[in-house]
Amino acid sequence: MRPVEKWIWLPETEYPDIQATRYSWMDTERPEHRFAVAAFSREYRFDKEIRQGHLRFSGDTAFALFCNGDHLANGPVLPGGDFLDIYAKEALPQHYATEMVLDASSGFREGKLDFYAQVRLSPSRCFDFSRGHGGFFLTAHIRFADGTKTVVYTDGTWQAKHLTGYLQNGRFDNSLPEGKTVAAVPVKNIWNCQTAPIPPCTLTSMEAGELVIPAGQKVEKFLSFDMVYAGYLTAKAKTSGRLEVTVHCRELDENGSTERYTFVRDADVLGQEMHSAGGLWVEAENFGDRDAVVSLGFITSHFPVDVCARTLASDAELNRVLDTCVHTLKYCRQPIHLDSPRHCELLACTGDYYIETLMTAFSFGDMRLAAFDVRRTAELLRYRDGRMFHTTYSLIWVQMLMDVYRLTGEKELLSDCEDGLTLLLDRFHTYLGDNGIIENPPDYMFIDWLVPDGINMHHPPKALGQTCMNLYYYGALKTAVKIYELLGEQAMAKQYETRMTALHTAILENLYDADRGLFFEGLNTPTREDLIGEWMPQNVEKRYYRKHANILAAYFGFFDKAQCAPLMERVMEDDSLGVVQPYFAHFLLEAIYRSGLREKYTLQILELWKEPVRECSKGLAEGFYKPEPNYSFDHSHAWGGTPLYSLPKALMGLEITKPGMREIRLSPSLLGLGYARVTLVTPFGHVVCEMKENQAPVITHPEEVTVLVD
Repeated sequence: MRPVEKWIWLPETEYPDIQATRYSWMDTERPEHRFAVAAFSREYRFDKEIRQGHLRFSGDTAFALFCNGDHLANGPVLPGGDFLDIYAKEALPQHYATEMVLDASSGFREGKLDFYAQVRLSPSRCFDFSRGHGGFFLTAHIRFADGTKTVVYTDGTWQAKHLTGYLQNGRFDNSLPEGKTVAAVPVKNIWNCQTAPIPPCTLTSMEAGELVIPAGQKVEKFLSFDMVYAGYLTAKAKTSGRLEVTVHCRELDENGSTERYTFVRDADVLGQEMHSAGGLWVEAENFGDRDAVVSLGFITSHFPVDVCARTLASDAELNRVLDTCVHTLKYCRQPIHLDSPRHCELLACTGDYYIETLMTAFSFGDMRLAAFDVRRTAELLRYRDGRMFHTTYSLIWVQMLMDVYRLTGEKELLSDCEDGLTLLLDRFHTYLGDNGIIENPPDYMFIDWLVPDGINMHHPPKALGQTCMNLYYYGALKTAVKIYELLGEQAMAKQYETRMTALHTAILENLYDADRGLFFEGLNTPTREDLIGEWMPQNVEKRYYRKHANILAAYFGFFDKAQCAPLMERVMEDDSLGVVQPYFAHFLLEAIYRSGLREKYTLQILELWKEPVRECSKGLAEGFYKPEPNYSFDHSHAWGGTPLYSLPKALMGLEITKPGMREIRLSPSLLGLGYARVTLVTPFGHVVCEMKENQAPVITHPEEVTVLVD
């Protein structure tokens, strides 16, 4: 079925100033940019019953699509982007269309097909991208009950309207004259969409609450949710006078994100922005002479969930931690993984999304989003010649690529990303100095969300970032050797093995203190002046011994297990090495596992999560320790959700011995618990391991999965 992709927009003759837009929210060099929201609609009537509709659609910059009054999807699925791209002076090359099958609708029996789309012109969040012009397209392949078919699509027969009430991001005012309805006009297809290999997000309407505002009075009210959700605000106002409404989306008690509405007559508002909210603080003031009413709602959004497996333990607080982790993960899975639906950062936050991908294996088990993110990141690496803003995250992408392959068995993923992998590793080879280690990167970020001695480890100087950077590069080379071997590229595997061996020697010579038996975090030599900038501070004279580099050494197997185990015991017992935040605790738990110390330390580390969850179980806190006194953590940050992966893996003693989990090895242990039941979601069904104190574990699994038990 060849795609029909005919784009429409508001006519330029009527609306010359709301045609073009900026490419990203940071692109400030396009003076013709203006915020606007347009509506497009078309009613179709057929003389026979509709059985099914196969839809393909997209829009620029953001849209909500309805059919027969049902809210089908928000979109579009975007390329995701890197922080380098938000300053871009040109559009990202790739845009995506969504496909979905509509099998049931209230009007299908009567042959009714009414489409309505509300489309925003303007990137207004970090992860928004535009091709520089407003547009929307929809194609529907319709199958009737009698077996016949037809095709309908956006064209000049569709109606268009400028929704003048939407003034700017989060600001609505219907005191302005309404836009008139005109015929939509075809516009040049500058998008040429690929079809996204993921379904649209699941959208669910929640009623938040209703406020009655007496004439001449102001009412304030908090409308609480049971959990922190990601989604879009809706408001329905009934008023005969001026009504001012401000809605603060709060996860807890912070100011949060805000939308403001001015009503002078009845209206329905569909919010344009994703919020993260555990409740709504509403301020409404009625300037009229009659009572007014405003009803608020929240449309939650998340990647579809077909399965939700759970790990249960005899420790009720641990179960509560896992429940909070899985809930937060669910709402960070949107058309791209998000660090948090409050921050809405870019695809390039690979460190977050790698951990979220592993969490998915013990919860939802659906790796389509992870595989798509891996492929989209390979696209970023192609566009940028192997360069990403967060240098360590680009190296973590190599681990994500390999692990998604292990979980899915999709070997094509490796070949699809091979060129991105080569560009990335060859770029890092250029960062090596005469001493054989990375000396000249554009930055050393990201390490952890900490500020020792007033130095931000988001973008640390060499003395706090160099060793971690070199170990991430070592791990990427080590993984790349395996990838090229799997692809049958023996010469490439040998090339990267040679580089890995040389780097191992250089790290040991330059960054390891044999007398103390510890890695230090980096050299104290000056950083070249031409490299100094916003994200690369000049180096400091102090030598730092911290947990981070030593954790990564064990994580990547820099030494054999017999040497890594005492190194990790030192990390766990030596308080002078500082602390780690939830993000880096993922690498800590994995290093403990790989060093054969899971039974000794896993539960001890997981204790760190209990207090934050006691304080708030509605969503997962961004950190254990505030990096700065006035910093306010969000409670929707899945990068700290590694217990959802690390605990069940440690309980099972899981090793994937054949890709796609066709064969796994288990070494079950209660780790000191009295009871545990772990469910691993595989492509073939669930592997369940149930353990009780003083009893042999009971393991059930699909016949397609071979389970080896130690």
